[in-house]
Amino acid sequence: MMRHHRCRPAEEPDLPAITEIYNQAVLGTTGTFDTEPKTVNERAAWLRRQGEREPVIVSLAGERVTGWAWLHLWSPKRAYEGTGEVTLYVREEDRGNGIGTVLLGALLDAARTLAYRTVLARIAEQNDASLRLHETAGFEVVGVMRGVGLKFDRLLDVHLLQKRIEPL
Repeated sequence: MMRHHRCRPAEEPDLPAITEIYNQAVLGTTGTFDTEPKTVNERAAWLRRQGEREPVIVSLAGERVTGWAWLHLWSPKRAYEGTGEVTLYVREEDRGNGIGTVLLGALLDAARTLAYRTVLARIAEQNDASLRLHETAGFEVVGVMRGVGLKFDRLLDVHLLQKRIEPL
């Protein structure tokens, strides 16, 4: 059953939850190719580095952070300034409750507002739920990078997905 979730910009008090959720992905999934958990201080430094075109948002059930998402520039090279990448993570026990849909929708709204022309997503093989989520939101697989990641003693493929953003 889908509960009501709302999103808002991430704030410093959210960092312990953001870090916990991220570390769940680091230690138990191929949702990130980081292999070592992050500290709250490392995540705080990361959050401070985000510019105005790189929002970090959290999803909430009540006041509890259930997930977080990040829209960031694909590349610092000027010709790519209209291209972003989306990243999102949902707390392990909250997966399957529509939170990913809410977070991805908020990122796509932000991308439109911030004048991105296209957004990309990189999704490791076997992450079928994430592939379905992005495809349902209108992303298309534009390529597969073969054996580019090594995690859990396995070489993994990464699917590259793209969505064009219609201007406001």
